[in-house]
Amino acid sequence: MPRVLVADDQPDILQALRFLLTELRCDIDLVSSVDDVMAHLTRETYDLLLMDLNYTRDTTSGREGLALLDRAHTHDPALPIVVMTGWGSIDTAVEAMRRGAKSFVQKPWEDSVLVEIVERELADGTALRQRDARHAREQEDARLIQRALIPSTMPHLAGCDIGARWQPASGIGGDCYDMLRFSDTRMGVTIADVVGKGLPAALLMSNLQAAVRAFATDGAPTRDVVTKVNRLLSRNISAGKFVTFCYAVIDAAAGTIDFANAGHNPPLLLRANGEVDALAATGVVLGVFPDGCYESRTMAFGAGDRLIFYTDGITEASDALGKEFGEDRLIDTVRGCGPAAPAATIVDAVTTAVARWTGGAVQDDATLIVITRG
Repeated sequence: MPRVLVADDQPDILQALRFLLTELRCDIDLVSSVDDVMAHLTRETYDLLLMDLNYTRDTTSGREGLALLDRAHTHDPALPIVVMTGWGSIDTAVEAMRRGAKSFVQKPWEDSVLVEIVERELADGTALRQRDARHAREQEDARLIQRALIPSTMPHLAGCDIGARWQPASGIGGDCYDMLRFSDTRMGVTIADVVGKGLPAALLMSNLQAAVRAFATDGAPTRDVVTKVNRLLSRNISAGKFVTFCYAVIDAAAGTIDFANAGHNPPLLLRANGEVDALAATGVVLGVFPDGCYESRTMAFGAGDRLIFYTDGITEASDALGKEFGEDRLIDTVRGCGPAAPAATIVDAVTTAVARWTGGAVQDDATLIVITRG
């Protein structure tokens, strides 16, 4: 049975409302004060709150009820609220609706009108809660699926240390990374960022990852992998969407990084001698031009070098004044860890620095991969 909480400071009004609403087959609780309303809402779950706007005798402003409306919605934003007052004005009605009331009834009410309003709001509120619950289940399922696609452990690569962190702004996100182990000394690394957030971005990201795993075989040139992935995505991506993407193959035996970068934030290669190289873009973003061409480039990866892959959720994280964390601060944070720091230590240091910079606010999906060469 639907549960309705009725609040009014006059006992005869409460009993009249109880009698009137019995035809709706509701479980009705009656209260007569602001404190009683909040006490019941704290202890129980209701499908509707029918409440007066005045509780202190001889008051007609409605301020008590408007303040209660705010408190009730803060406690349960999905709770349908119908307000009543014998001293209603259009201004009070507008203010009550602005604060979240679903309907406004002026005393003395017409029985048929009040019953119709309560019945409608109960039906709408129930449908909304069911829709919200279904959405929450779908979001949780998507989160679990997406998290399962992210590597749960770091692969072993001879002579290298690997650390990574994936932090979506919400339960699901548009960032992802993957690591494809080809041998003890060769590994593929991908990092990507879909324009947009939420479930659509996560679905596109899962399609991207499936395509990469199909095309990224050992020995396949990085430019060919990116070209094929782009061609596939361009046929299926929605208008106005695109993906930044970087694919690199690390060969620890040869001491090289072979990569193709489709418009992604250039990964940073901090050399043991203090120099910094960037794995700059070698083609446009994915999903825009089906016939886009990409180049492969090769860099040396020597002892003491540190390779940093990241998404813009790291460098574009902003402080209270809107100033971005930036690439220079990222480089300084990595250097501050010392040349012998484990990859996981560097990941923790960068994550902590970004959180400190933003005051703890998670503003965007953020992904970070660190690979150090011993």
